[in-house]
Amino acid sequence: MLFFFLSLYALAHIPNQSYIFLRIYETEGIEGRFEINTREINKVFGTNFKDGVQLEDIEPYMEDIKAYLVKNTSFSSELGHHKIVLHDVDIFAFNLGDFVQVFFHLENTKKLPQNLSVYYNAVFEKDDTHRGYLVTEYNWRDGVINEEANITLDFSPDKLTDTMDLTKSSIWNGFYAMIKQGVWHIWIGLDHILFLLALILPSVVRRRNNDIFGWEPVKNFRSAFIYIVKVVTFFTIAHTITLTLASLQIINLPSRLVESIIAFSIGLAAFHNIKPIFKLKDWNIAFIFGLFHGFGFASVLGDLGLTNEFLTLSLLGFNIGVEIGQLFIIALIFPVLYIIRKLKIYPKFLVYMSVLLIIISLYWFVERVFDTDFVADEYIKRQLYQFAVWLGVK
Repeated sequence: MLFFFLSLYALAHIPNQSYIFLRIYETEGIEGRFEINTREINKVFGTNFKDGVQLEDIEPYMEDIKAYLVKNTSFSSELGHHKIVLHDVDIFAFNLGDFVQVFFHLENTKKLPQNLSVYYNAVFEKDDTHRGYLVTEYNWRDGVINEEANITLDFSPDKLTDTMDLTKSSIWNGFYAMIKQGVWHIWIGLDHILFLLALILPSVVRRRNNDIFGWEPVKNFRSAFIYIVKVVTFFTIAHTITLTLASLQIINLPSRLVESIIAFSIGLAAFHNIKPIFKLKDWNIAFIFGLFHGFGFASVLGDLGLTNEFLTLSLLGFNIGVEIGQLFIIALIFPVLYIIRKLKIYPKFLVYMSVLLIIISLYWFVERVFDTDFVADEYIKRQLYQFAVWLGVK
């Protein structure tokens, strides 16, 4: 029931709205894309596109669509007119209709203007209820990192021109945004969370004998706390090293391999709780597999569309965010484990939870090795995302 009601909060593109998404780079200029629903294209060109349209269906009308968008859109600033240079075309399939995406960049923006004036007059002549929106999807200095809901300008039949101010920005906005990205991605990185859980389950107990249920509670808080500090510290050092190396393009590993090892690391750490398979301490295990988790974080930075601009601050901010996020998670879990450690059921809880982690690990491992998505996994990820949006985390 909870997931059903949360689905009502899902963000969506609205059919009778069209969009301009801009990505503003400090040294590379401004690039972006148009997104217009096929239903709106039907209004303008008299076509009859249905839901589920393919790129080849659009192909005969491609040049007309491009010409129409360029004719009805313009960008200018104190630097002069900025010509729209069109690139590839794609289809964004959505449950409220398919959107045609036309990618472009603006000439004469290597030096960013202070104010960018935008003229937009698409579809209004066919539908006066239509609305256009300009979305700043990426602007590091403004603290905007891959945000598709950050509406900057709006257009209507009575408002065809609007201006965006590019002077209200600071490197601290970008730094703070990267901290938030780090927190966000550790919170939605369920595999990273479950790996940490596998490592901290035994933090409040110590092995008494070789029996899988042969655990006894630690006698004091200090012992358990030092264990946690070591695990988190070694995990942090490891993923910081590989995150930096990967972001600087010094070492790159295939994403599929990295994600498969991350999934496998959860099960291996959990199995070690049941039957020790390493002579290493748990914090050494955290370090070894933390190296691969760092490569996983690096792929996230790649997905954010970061370039070499402010890369040092981006890495620092993202790392700080990851640490804040994982400390928050541990702060929620660890006290509970410490309180229940003396219960006779805790050894069984530790083992059964480890078994569950092994099952989840194998499930993800098979998915990632064979590059497939099972229905259950996709559903859970979608609902977790919507739950985070509803909470206001994203």
